[in-house]
Amino acid sequence: MTTEVRVPTLGESVTEATVATWFKKPGEAVAVDEMLCELETDKVTVEVPSPAAGILAEVVAAEGETVGVDALLATITEGDGAGAGSDTPAAAPAPAAAALAAPAASGGAVDIMVPTLGESVTEATVSTWFKAVGDTVAQDEMLCELETDKVSVEVPAPAAGTLSEILAPEGATIQAGGKLGVMSAGAGAASAAPAAEAAPAAAVAPGSGADVEDAPSARKAMAEAGISRDQVTGSGRDGRVMKEDVAAAVAAAGAAPAAAPAAAAPRAPVAADDAAREERVKMTRLRQTIARRLKDSQNTAAMLTTYNEVDMTGVMALRNEYKDLFLKKHGVKLGFMSFFTKACCHALREVPEVNAEIDGTDIVYKNFVHMGIAAGTPTGLVVPVIRDADSMSFAAIEKAIAEKGARARDGKLSMAEMQGGTFTISNGGVYGSLMSSPILNPPQSGILGMHKIQDRPMAINGQVVIRPMMYLALSYDHRIVDGKGAVTFLVRVKEALEDPRRLLMDL
Repeated sequence: MTTEVRVPTLGESVTEATVATWFKKPGEAVAVDEMLCELETDKVTVEVPSPAAGILAEVVAAEGETVGVDALLATITEGDGAGAGSDTPAAAPAPAAAALAAPAASGGAVDIMVPTLGESVTEATVSTWFKAVGDTVAQDEMLCELETDKVSVEVPAPAAGTLSEILAPEGATIQAGGKLGVMSAGAGAASAAPAAEAAPAAAVAPGSGADVEDAPSARKAMAEAGISRDQVTGSGRDGRVMKEDVAAAVAAAGAAPAAAPAAAAPRAPVAADDAAREERVKMTRLRQTIARRLKDSQNTAAMLTTYNEVDMTGVMALRNEYKDLFLKKHGVKLGFMSFFTKACCHALREVPEVNAEIDGTDIVYKNFVHMGIAAGTPTGLVVPVIRDADSMSFAAIEKAIAEKGARARDGKLSMAEMQGGTFTISNGGVYGSLMSSPILNPPQSGILGMHKIQDRPMAINGQVVIRPMMYLALSYDHRIVDGKGAVTFLVRVKEALEDPRRLLMDL
């Protein structure tokens, strides 16, 4: 018998969610009410428990996908593998369960493999091992973390046992599908249950009806901070530890910072006393990718930047007038980014070459706008993409920006969420930048740079008045966008922002 796992009710006026994390894989046994996955909405995180005991047969909605209320998430084959919550002997599990259980019963070796890394991603770097050789681990306990060009990937233990061998040490580059290490399944299985009981970071035993598996980001933060689970008080559902709880525990305990990397070896012509005060840190894959892509952009595109300035009086007045009502109705703050996104979409319709790209000797015009919003994170710059931004309302844009920004800061963005952009907006003003020239995000042909709003004296109708002004910068690929088109685009953005009513009237 097959049971469907569907998206639960998400709350008043919430119609969709994003699949954040799957805690179970196809073929794994699940118990009734055991947590299967986690969904993220605009406001809250929703846990999805298993409606029945059995085997997770198929995952329909992968991590990163957006799903509506009552959408199908997965299917469970009931009966088989339900031994955790019944008196059925463990000697007759389903074939998938038997494949997982057999090594544990025989004490055989279980390979730890690189999981699926995402479309077009072929390799990753081992950034951190959270377990050492000889350590006992519980099934699904996080073993290590991999870094790809854009996202971090957590690798859970495929079975309970002992980590017997690490084949890919920290810093090693490994191909998709490669072997990371080997576990002795069963060798530590006898102590797996007590270990899970003593270490609340592991999942609660199936069938207990109180699944309090901690958030993956929290487990990662605890490992990085070097603190144990019992030092943290969980504020999530059923005492689940969240990332914020770890940060609070570290601050309260005054935890010592991580040891600094070893000093770099002296190199000529640096003096020895200077070299002793230097620090050499290997670039992360994300930083290497950022460096490579930005340099490739400079080497490939005929990049040019044109500037203008915009009087933000109209936008600020409209925002101040309606921000409270907007927040009350839509549950999200009205910021400046929705105005700029709308203005850019409006201008891109008039100057479509700024929304196009070059493919060999062809120009590919996009009849849609997938807007990239550059965001700074602790690990580097990422550009999540808001798809079909040209057909979204102000509220939908603000919600999407808030959600993508939060996922970027937590390192939860998937590869799919950062691909397919047709135009990008970069807001250096949040860091205080007054003027800069943004670099194109290839293969896009345009990127708008926003900057700090600053009161400046302006000549208005023959009078000098103080106005809140912002410099705008449009960097564009001169191979496809002529000067006239670039200037026209920036002027249209300026006009729409200085008189926001033009956006409503489609002028």
